[in-house]
Amino acid sequence: MSDIQAPARSRSGGRAARRTLRTTRDFTMLPGLTRAIPECEVMDGAHVERIDAASMDILENVGVQFRDPIALADWKRAGAKVDGERVFLDRGLVRELIKTIPAQFTYHARNPANNVKLGGKHSVFVPMTGAPYLRDLEDVRRNPLLADLAMFHKLSHMLPALHSTAHHIVEPYDHPISQRHLRITYSSMKHSDKMFMGMTTSPKNAEDVMDMCAILFGEDFLDTHAVTTGNCNGNSPLVWDETMLGAMRAFVRRNQPVLCSPFVLGGANTPASVPASVAQLNAEALSALAYTQVIRKGAPAIYGHYLSTVSMKSGAPMAGTPEISLMNFMIGQMARFYDVPWRTSNTLGGAKTFDAQAGYESATTLSAVLHAGANYIWHSAGWNEAGMHCSVAKFVVDAEQCAMGYKMAKGPDWSDFDTALQAIPDVGPGGHYLGHPHTQENFQSAFFMPELFDNNSIEQWVAEGSKEITRRALDHAKSLLADYEEPKLEEGVNEALLDYIARREREIPAVETLNQDY
Repeated sequence: MSDIQAPARSRSGGRAARRTLRTTRDFTMLPGLTRAIPECEVMDGAHVERIDAASMDILENVGVQFRDPIALADWKRAGAKVDGERVFLDRGLVRELIKTIPAQFTYHARNPANNVKLGGKHSVFVPMTGAPYLRDLEDVRRNPLLADLAMFHKLSHMLPALHSTAHHIVEPYDHPISQRHLRITYSSMKHSDKMFMGMTTSPKNAEDVMDMCAILFGEDFLDTHAVTTGNCNGNSPLVWDETMLGAMRAFVRRNQPVLCSPFVLGGANTPASVPASVAQLNAEALSALAYTQVIRKGAPAIYGHYLSTVSMKSGAPMAGTPEISLMNFMIGQMARFYDVPWRTSNTLGGAKTFDAQAGYESATTLSAVLHAGANYIWHSAGWNEAGMHCSVAKFVVDAEQCAMGYKMAKGPDWSDFDTALQAIPDVGPGGHYLGHPHTQENFQSAFFMPELFDNNSIEQWVAEGSKEITRRALDHAKSLLADYEEPKLEEGVNEALLDYIARREREIPAVETLNQDY
């Protein structure tokens, strides 16, 4: 060991203060991610132009079905060729429309400290949605209730790397399908002051969400600020239906962004080819993006997709495959080519439990979407069993993985480079840095220390109960929930929201299958 002693340096607060810092939980949301690593681009310029040309050829010569009379009339007025339900889009018209989509915009949360930018180098992590089952705090697979949805919204509020509460992370089976959107939206608004998503299960449901957002933020504010996100799924190949298009109009008319998301099952509803699948998906996304600008010029919109490949053995969707990563890289390039924000799916798992398969699938996808330069990174926590259930254990571990990915994507921190270099002559050959003042002052921020991974010796692990990751994660989730503090809505706003919900629940028939005609 070196005989050179490190010079004394002041330590703010001393040992007790550092111990408190290590043990005090901080639930403050991480700022929106500003990526500082280069995007992985698997296509050269000629390949990008080839995909663009193929997509434009599909739009001009194959066409896209818009199964909605209002959209068909809109397209005719915009100058598109319409034959029955099939719309043929000239590439010049498409390019003229999509260029009015903002390349970047800001989401405004109930708490302005949780506002986030989207587009360009700006990215956000959003939890999964739509699970008909959950694996609960005891890892039991069962039907969810509204209280379970509230639990996930509370966890989303407390996990720093999650920038949103999404919407129906799990389906609340104790409420009629026709009325669920009201309670789901209120749960997002009540249990967190982060941004949230809005239901698009029908045009009228989407209008209800917009009305509730107007109560929360004010109608004038809603008209000029993005406060929520709608998701509109296409029916690949090359179909947009009346439900999604009506919901899209409800959001876009009030200047709220929508994800224009073809639903891709590679090899089943796209060709069995990565480049050809991307060309079809790109055409589908462009047709919807262009339509948002027919509805309202300059409204924010997001190039979306849901990506999966299909097992030729079973027909089941797969996650974490190399083709999904390649398509994400390619779609990122296409979105940047058109200068629009884009959405992808993250930490997807096909495993039935939170096992090694789930971990491998999710880690592969997380790395790929960050290197692809995705902006709206959806399904970032909880997704397993091909989306059939949301796992509490996986939810909190995925969120920590997002925090790790966040730090990686920010790139190297050069802020204390010169100061850190000064430690090298202090320690000298053969020494160690563990006791050096610079290490003591910076160990928490210099290297990420996962809370949910066990890096202790096997002896210590056994002494602490031999807990595997699922048990540790569930214990952590219970501990988080015990510390939850609700960010209270203003009393008048809360009363107005509850009054609105009560009135709409009186007006909407309580049916268990969604009826679009109410």
